[in-house]
Amino acid sequence: MAAVVPGADGERSPRWTRRQRRRLHGAAGTAPPGVPGDGRGARRPDREQRRNRRSAAFDLLAVVAALALVGLGLANLYLIGETGLAARQGAIAAAGLLALAVCWRFRVRYLAVLGWVAFGAAVLFLVGVLTVGLSANGATRWFAIGPLTFQPSELAKLGLLLALAAALGSARPPGQRFVLAVLLAVPPIALTLAQPDLSTTMLLVVLAGAMLLIGRVPARFLLPVAAAAAISAPLLISLLRPYQVERLGTFLVGAHESPTGSGWALRQAHIALGSGGLFGRTDDPMRGLRAEYLPERDTDLALASLVGQWGLVAGAAVVLAAIVLVWRLALASRTSRTPHGALVAGGLAVLFGVEVVVSVGANLGLLPLAGVPFPLLSNGGTALVVHLAAVGVVLGVRRDGARRRLWAPSRRRNPRPRLVRATAVALSLLLVAFGFYGWRLQRTQGEALAAVGDEQMTRCVRLPAVRGAITDRHDQPLAVNAADVGAGVDRVSVVPALLAARPADVDRLADLTGRPRADVHAEIEAAEPTTLSLPVAEVPRGVAEAVTAAGIPGVLVVAEPRRAYPQGALLGPVLGFVGVATPEDEERWPGLPRAEVVGRSGLEQQYDAVLRGVNGQQCLFVDPTGVPVALGQRRDPVPGADLRLSIDLGLQRQLDTSLAAAVRAQPRPAGKIGAAVAMDPRSGQVLAIASTPSFDNNVYGPPVDAAALQAAGDAPGSPMLEHVTQAVAPPGSTFKLVVAAANQAHGVWAPDRVVPTGADFSYGGHVFGNWKPMGPMDLVQSLAISNDVYFYKLAVALGAERLIDTARALGVGERTGIDLPAESAGYLGTPESVEAKGGAWYGGSTVILGIGQGELQVTPLQNARWTAAVSTGTLVTPRLGMAVGTEGATYTALPPSAATPVPFAAALGPVREGMRATVTGGTATGLSGLPAPVGAKTGTAQDGGLRDDEYDNWMTAAAPVDAPEIVMTAMVQGPGTGANSAKVVVADGLRHYLEQQPDVVATGPVQAP
Repeated sequence: MAAVVPGADGERSPRWTRRQRRRLHGAAGTAPPGVPGDGRGARRPDREQRRNRRSAAFDLLAVVAALALVGLGLANLYLIGETGLAARQGAIAAAGLLALAVCWRFRVRYLAVLGWVAFGAAVLFLVGVLTVGLSANGATRWFAIGPLTFQPSELAKLGLLLALAAALGSARPPGQRFVLAVLLAVPPIALTLAQPDLSTTMLLVVLAGAMLLIGRVPARFLLPVAAAAAISAPLLISLLRPYQVERLGTFLVGAHESPTGSGWALRQAHIALGSGGLFGRTDDPMRGLRAEYLPERDTDLALASLVGQWGLVAGAAVVLAAIVLVWRLALASRTSRTPHGALVAGGLAVLFGVEVVVSVGANLGLLPLAGVPFPLLSNGGTALVVHLAAVGVVLGVRRDGARRRLWAPSRRRNPRPRLVRATAVALSLLLVAFGFYGWRLQRTQGEALAAVGDEQMTRCVRLPAVRGAITDRHDQPLAVNAADVGAGVDRVSVVPALLAARPADVDRLADLTGRPRADVHAEIEAAEPTTLSLPVAEVPRGVAEAVTAAGIPGVLVVAEPRRAYPQGALLGPVLGFVGVATPEDEERWPGLPRAEVVGRSGLEQQYDAVLRGVNGQQCLFVDPTGVPVALGQRRDPVPGADLRLSIDLGLQRQLDTSLAAAVRAQPRPAGKIGAAVAMDPRSGQVLAIASTPSFDNNVYGPPVDAAALQAAGDAPGSPMLEHVTQAVAPPGSTFKLVVAAANQAHGVWAPDRVVPTGADFSYGGHVFGNWKPMGPMDLVQSLAISNDVYFYKLAVALGAERLIDTARALGVGERTGIDLPAESAGYLGTPESVEAKGGAWYGGSTVILGIGQGELQVTPLQNARWTAAVSTGTLVTPRLGMAVGTEGATYTALPPSAATPVPFAAALGPVREGMRATVTGGTATGLSGLPAPVGAKTGTAQDGGLRDDEYDNWMTAAAPVDAPEIVMTAMVQGPGTGANSAKVVVADGLRHYLEQQPDVVATGPVQAP
């Protein structure tokens, strides 16, 4: 017989024994008294049994989902190299699965007991942890039990869940249930906040709120609590720790990509998520190093770590398993026999789903990084065991409801928790949306994020490119690398972190470089671990090659950027020098590496982009602290191209020797300068360019010869200047070629018109003297004998405007465009420019301009240029660079500048006749004995910087006069007589050229640009 117990309606109901219930399930369609039947005979129990079996089998899906999360978490620990941690977590997972199995078999009628025990233990432990717990990062949250740690706040989640379910699932009136639930929630929340553990506190608050909501507490109780929470929420900011405020601020301002501070974790999470691809990068040898850059990769950012290791597919599997588990927990709340069990299932579904959403959102940067680990996936023993045990409890509730469906109370007496399925739907949709965002992040930014990840763990050591040589047109060296002439060394450097653990390799290196082993060991050990390149020796090229051949990992051999100038001072200011880049250089060439060696003046500066080449690099992989751990990619440097100049070294030496002799022959040579240039008037190629005094570029080293450099800077005559292009002086009578050309251009006087001259010329109350009394002369005669009065009168007849216009057409008063930096433009005054600087242009200003003085300053190169224009009818741009190439390869010609036809070239015949007459019977008869007919013009100009008996002595000439191949111009300061005359410099230079013309102009093969 069945025992009789009080029923819910006050009547006595039978209590069936286990044997009677077994008999009931085997009966043929009858039900015991008091148990409703369906009147369908034996088929009803069979269907119930099949449904129960299906339900039990379906519960295995939740277990599989939980095991999948645990397994993927262990895989993540293994993949990031935490094998010991993975083994520990695996052992804890086994204990958690045992707890799941035990709780699965737990009877629902004992659930209240379990809840109060868990709740009481949690509160007790929370009190204890505040007094004897372990502290880290300013929080006291753990107990230490031997090698294990225990976090009571995780147990508080389960204890509060079970306690609230017991209180809200009771038959008490709503008000009592509400008050009891609030009183139960306060202790664990307050104690957790006191640790402080804000993330767990917020989860406990969410859990309590969710339990009140799904526990069908009337709105009249919930609304005041919600309003109070909304009002007090801003006050909670004062409870935040500084790092939590920084995290929140980082999220709110969107600084997810910040390389420092709280944005670092989000930046690394994005890199891992975006660069993992679909199936991860498990074949990447640097996979472990990449993982080191992701902070909290085993806890808060475990999902990002897993995606970075195994790809988006693994991340999708995690999210799918979480959604399955949330739904199985939510559905369990629909099948429970009791309100208590239903609330346990529904509450855990909400708690688990919120934890997953917060964790996934934080990994993606869509939510603040709140310190909420991914349940079951993230490392953490207490959380793992508690979550598995909680899952076991809920599955036990479901199992109990499935096995005892026939005795379940009616829907009215067992109302289901509200909004559980709606919440599960919302959480699932959020997770799907988050997954889509992660896929889109990977698709749109994956490559960029992968590049950022590579860049942050890579440091590169610059391998300087060998600078190209500068040669004359016959490939004779003018500027070379010191090692090429046996004067340079190579630098041997090491990566200390890579060699410190290999003493045998250090010994080999010391032996190869000839240094004591102990010294090399001491230097490496004393270096900072983050040092990328530590110089240990400077060795000759042969030793450097032996070190390179040894192939010792972590040893770098680079060429020292030392320059040598074999010709000494012969072309000092023209070639210039190299040195470490200045701020001005960095502005000129943006993107220069730090301490890059560049051309600082002269041709070294002008053609730096060609000569410098492209630096190489040896990259190193470094850990997040900056310590090198492995060699990366090496890119060998590309040597700079060689620059072939149009200069002929033989003609250069001839001009330099003659010019230096002319200056030394002055009665007072100190401070006097000389300049000479030889140019092809057809192409602008400069065949020689001499400057006296000069300096030896080798003083710039490295190392710099400071004493010699100071002496050169202080020496009279400004040896650091290139006088052909940077020194200016009045051109004197050589400017008469320009005045004569102006007459031909404007047709003021016929060239055969004979003009009375004499000893002087009076104009505007001033008397302008001739250099000697002369009779009537025409244009050709006046050029030949340099008749000043003729050109005084011609200048007046022309007027300042026409004279100045012609001068500009011949390049006077502007830079020639030669490929040298810091060229002077000279000065050609005009009435307007003189007035602008506070002066006045008088009639006498035009008169003296007619003989190349007054408002006029030119460089020797400008003088040579107008001489070439008058001789050929075209205005050329002087050039020194002729071709570029590399050793053993055909050179490529540099594109020449187009020559500009002189508008009045057809009328310049009489001017050329005057130049020829200057040599045959005028002031330059010293050039008459040369191998070819020469046209020339002499000039002597007063210079305010010289003594009264000293002048700027000029000579400019073209040969052969009927088809000029060379123009040569020289200027020497001094009395200008005898051996110190500029005429001698030009005469010697033209003789050398004309006698050796085939050898001078010859050059190596070049191809068209």
